[in-house]
Amino acid sequence: MRRGCLMVISAPSGAGKTTLIRQLLRLEKNLIFSVSHTTRSPRPGEVEGKDYYFVSREEFESLVAAGAFLEWAEVHGNLYGTSMEKIREHLDSGRDVVLDIDVQGARQVRKKMGLEAALIFILPPSWSELERRLRSRGTEDEASLRRRLDAARQEIQAASEFDYLVLNDRFDRALSALRSILTAERLRSFRHSDLLRQWLT
Repeated sequence: MRRGCLMVISAPSGAGKTTLIRQLLRLEKNLIFSVSHTTRSPRPGEVEGKDYYFVSREEFESLVAAGAFLEWAEVHGNLYGTSMEKIREHLDSGRDVVLDIDVQGARQVRKKMGLEAALIFILPPSWSELERRLRSRGTEDEASLRRRLDAARQEIQAASEFDYLVLNDRFDRALSALRSILTAERLRSFRHSDLLRQWLT
């Protein structure tokens, strides 16, 4: 049985990452989205085990101390983390997994998983288009917008640390690139040890 792929996708806010991941999950039947643990309260409509695993801060910190997370971070006062046990369980059973995390989280995954994880960075078409997308949301004041743009600049400076760069200038082309990456990762020889053993014994 083929070992599953771990796809780590990062992007600055406004690059279109979430929409791309949603469509990728619709099209790729063996691909599942990793459900994170969080200390924040559930929002209306969110389901335990589907959207997040909701835990107390004490429980989360206990899991951190036990080394239970593949990656974790504090965002706006709440803690978020990816269960190492769940990821290994999915990969061992041949399921492919996609993680939607920031650059900091991607670095943690690379450190623990090595080249078994495929790190993908989504680039917006241009700075002007990124700013236009963020402004069109109409949810932030100028100071908040500037902070997001500054954060985006820092994240893009880290893009060379990733294995793949996907320019989201046209949605269909970017989606096709993600599917091609997944196909290539599924063919990596180390994921097919059982098949190779058949030929070598």
